[in-house]
Formats: sequence, structure tokens, C-alpha cells
Amino acid sequence: MPNLEYECQLGFPNVRVAGVDEVGRGCIAGPVVAGAVILPSCIDFDQDPWLHEVDDSKKMSAEQRDRIAPLIYRWASSVAIGVASVEEIDQINIFHASHLALVRAACALGVVPSHVLVDGKFLPKKGFPAPATAVIKGDQKCLSIAAASIVAKVWRDAYMLELDRQFPAYGFSQHKGYPTPQHARALKAVGISAVHRRSFKTVSALA
Repeated sequence: MPNLEYECQLGFPNVRVAGVDEVGRGCIAGPVVAGAVILPSCIDFDQDPWLHEVDDSKKMSAEQRDRIAPLIYRWASSVAIGVASVEEIDQINIFHASHLALVRAACALGVVPSHVLVDGKFLPKKGFPAPATAVIKGDQKCLSIAAASIVAKVWRDAYMLELDRQFPAYGFSQHKGYPTPQHARALKAVGISAVHRRSFKTVSALA
């Protein structure tokens, strides 16, 4: 389970540590979304037993994420969301758009972090408000990154529900924009919408 090992190595709790993570890279529709969470200066797993449930958002059920996300907002020193649009994904590619979302999330925090922990192998080349460290599988190792992955996932899922109301033919409420068989059938039957990533081969093959 995610713990505080990396955060403590950076000097937590005397140092403000933010974790950032993105969701939606593998989707073929909708934006890529990043979450950023600055840990509170005092963390007590006995006082907040729900912290034991914080994990990589992909390992949690939707019900768990929806229950835990509001607790993270109340518990953390600061929480922020960063978004890169479908248009930006198509213009600069998903790799760079994901980094753009990460930077936007970190910069939107109400408190400036001293250090940023980033899920993954690569760091954005510029834009972070503080020094940063990339942690491979960080959402499974770092409490701050895992919390960021949860708030990002919950925010993006809610956004995809709104897109489902605008574009009901695609089933966004079920697959959230991922390339499922249901989604592929809808694309073939209805065609490409304004919220599909045309730069992705799965989509451009139907254009």
C-alpha cells in the first residue's frame, strides 16, 4: 500500500510535499486530467482510518473513490485539478498534454509546495512550481500521489458523465472514453464526435 517513505526522504512533515498524477492517457475521448495533493503537516492513520484505503485509483472501485475523494479534499493542505483538452492532445500529443495537465494541477495548488512527486518515469521539462522527482508506479508507493490519482479519477469520471449527457450515443457513462468494444461499435455506427481524440489511430482510422 502507498506510504510516506518517499515523502519523508524529502523532509516531510517539515517540507511541503505535493503528489501529482494523471488519468485518462489511454482514453480515445475526453481530456487528460491531473490531480495534485499537498499532504497535511500531521497525518494520523488512527484518527483517519480511511487513509488505509488510499491506493492507486485503478485498484479501487468507483464507490470507494467517490467516498474517499471528499475526505481527501477536507484532509489535505491543498488539492487542485489540471486539465489538457482534446484539442491540446491532438496538437501536442498525449505525452506532452499529460505533462501539461500535471503542471497545471501543481500550479493551481493554493499552497506552493517545496517538492513535487510525480507518478511515472518522466518529468515535464518546465513549469513546475518546485523541484520534482519522478517515481515509477508512484501511485502504488506514495500516499500523496495515490491521493492525487483518486481526486483526478473522480473529477474526470464526473466530467465524462456530463459528456455522456451531451453525446448520449457513445456510452461515455459506462466506459469513460476508454477504447472498449462498446465504444468502438458506437464510433463505427455514429462517427467521430467533437470530444474524440482524432490523433489516436483508433479514432483516425474511422475518420
